[in-house]
Amino acid sequence: MNLKNRLKMSFIIIIILPICLAVMTGKLIIEYQLNSIQKTYDVEFDTMQVITNPIQILNRVTRDAFNRIKTKAIKTPWELEDLEYIKALNSELQEKYSFLVVRKDQEIIFVGDSAKFSTVKNNLPSYNNHSTEVDGGTYIGGKNPILLKQQDFLYQDGSEGTIFVLTDVDNVVPQIKASAIQAVISFVLIIVITAFILIVWLYRGIIKPLDVLKRATKEMKEGNLNYSISVRTNDEIGQLCEDFEEMRIHLKELIEVKMQYEENSRELLSNISHDLKTPLTAIKGYSEGIIDGVADTPEKLDRYVKTIYTKANDMSSLVDELSLYARIDNNTVPYNFNIIGIDDYFSDCVDELSFELEIKNIKLEYENMVSPECKVIVDTEQLKRVIHNIVGNAVKYMGKAEGTIRVRLSDAGDMVQVSVEDDGCGIAAKDLPNIFERFYRADASRNSKQGGSGLGLAIAKKVIEEHGGNIWAKSEVGVGTSIIFTIMKWTDKERIEKKLSKIKKGLVLKVKD
Repeated sequence: MNLKNRLKMSFIIIIILPICLAVMTGKLIIEYQLNSIQKTYDVEFDTMQVITNPIQILNRVTRDAFNRIKTKAIKTPWELEDLEYIKALNSELQEKYSFLVVRKDQEIIFVGDSAKFSTVKNNLPSYNNHSTEVDGGTYIGGKNPILLKQQDFLYQDGSEGTIFVLTDVDNVVPQIKASAIQAVISFVLIIVITAFILIVWLYRGIIKPLDVLKRATKEMKEGNLNYSISVRTNDEIGQLCEDFEEMRIHLKELIEVKMQYEENSRELLSNISHDLKTPLTAIKGYSEGIIDGVADTPEKLDRYVKTIYTKANDMSSLVDELSLYARIDNNTVPYNFNIIGIDDYFSDCVDELSFELEIKNIKLEYENMVSPECKVIVDTEQLKRVIHNIVGNAVKYMGKAEGTIRVRLSDAGDMVQVSVEDDGCGIAAKDLPNIFERFYRADASRNSKQGGSGLGLAIAKKVIEEHGGNIWAKSEVGVGTSIIFTIMKWTDKERIEKKLSKIKKGLVLKVKD
């Protein structure tokens, strides 16, 4: 639920919930108290009638007694002259917080409760042959409100008689007061419960996520980018927390990349200085030999000059490879992907390399186990660099006068697997996981007689990964080494472009057919 709807729902809860609870609670209280009144006073009520006309409770408390009085006044009025009967009837009414007052002409001849009568004696209505309805009555307000019922009759001697039934409104039916008190308490509880529910709901939906976000912000400010947040809400605050979490992850990745770049830069400088020191030392030594006249024969001078030239070329190659690797590592090398027939491409590469390897007594074999019509999506120049680096590395560490290198193509689902196998000296198991690292050489000394920058396989790894493939190695000392990599088949343009774009971190790549 979004924040706007949450606020709307809060408003509805504030308005509707208390009303519903108040109605339900009020109904329960009224029904409970009515049952209590019915049992206490032996009267029956209709719930809706009591709600619309609550005075009916007071009227019906004395209805039976007043009905008897009314009947006697009409049929046997002389019985109302019997003082004992009047006293007995008064005792019955007192149990219902009521009492009798009897008047003959203008003289009060009987009072059931003198204390209460004193407050209303001046308000008694006169004789007028008026009789109150059974369920009726006259309300007399004041400090002590009274509900009065009147029945007029004539004594046997012709005197005017009136009998009054007076009910103490304050004391009758205690359940009425209890109902009012319970209603007030219930309303207060309803307000408290509603407020509590609303506070808990808003706290869980708004305050708690904001506290989590505040804590995460504080952790980030203190440099802790590993503090993750997880808020499971679908509103704007939840979206804000998700965006914050994505920002944290992205920022952490940027810092890690920056730290890695700094570490790589330090390592690069260290390796460059180390690898350049060897040819520079040789150039310096042979140059000093020429200056000092050590090369005192034409043959020796020619050898010194050729050595200086060779070392200078080594330095130039090292600088070129360093520059290329730096551009590849920083994703600044442009890739021009083309759809090519894999068999034709590798046949040309093998033919090109075969002549050079024959001079070094190395046989280059080619085996294609995929369909001749199979097409792949590659940057032809960069893939050629990978093949040259792998083959060159195999030649460099062949370790014998004659050898064989085999290039083998095989099917691997939506990929083509390329294996470059040699029968050279092999690589020790402890060194195998590191051969694709920059400047790594399996020999202990960096002044290796084989030379090289130690960047060939590292460059190959970067290029293959940028093609959406993988590269790995298998080797056995004394048997040989296999460098294996995969490249994507051309199947679906949209899928290929999407995969390559994802690898290149959002760079839009144009695939040429």
